[in-house]
Amino acid sequence: MQRTRPSTNVTLYVCIVVLLLVSIVIDDVEARRGRARGRTKSRMQIGLPITGKYRDPESDQYYNNNNGAKITLASHFDYEYVLGHKIAFLCVARGTPRPTITWFKDGVEIFSHLYLHVHEWYIGKDKVKSKIEIDPATQMDAGVYECTADNMYSIDRRSFKTDFSIAFD
Repeated sequence: MQRTRPSTNVTLYVCIVVLLLVSIVIDDVEARRGRARGRTKSRMQIGLPITGKYRDPESDQYYNNNNGAKITLASHFDYEYVLGHKIAFLCVARGTPRPTITWFKDGVEIFSHLYLHVHEWYIGKDKVKSKIEIDPATQMDAGVYECTADNMYSIDRRSFKTDFSIAFD
């Protein structure tokens, strides 16, 4: 019985498939380890033009409306709190009509409860000040909080990252 050798095209095809599979497995492992995120060449957010201007005048006029909601004052981005103490975040926004401020934690809207209070003050005709207080703070309060101000013209957001520390007396 005579043995036949596979054709060169079939061998090349098998090699390419094997290399692709190995490449996919390596990318999957690196993504799980958190390394794949840093490989992008640009640090700009997708969808935001570099110039701040939009492609068509209608979009530019809508998103850059002078009456749109704008956050004018907000708490610091990175906040480390002590377990058992109070956490407070502040957000001040302006716009015509007066914006509505909504608070989120880890992407989910939050409401007042026994240990979390939301306070809101109207200032003049076009400003609103909102503050959340958590007292006493626990480990479960760590996360990313977001203040969103919106009216009929635009939405503005600020995020606050929190983590806890343990105080030793």
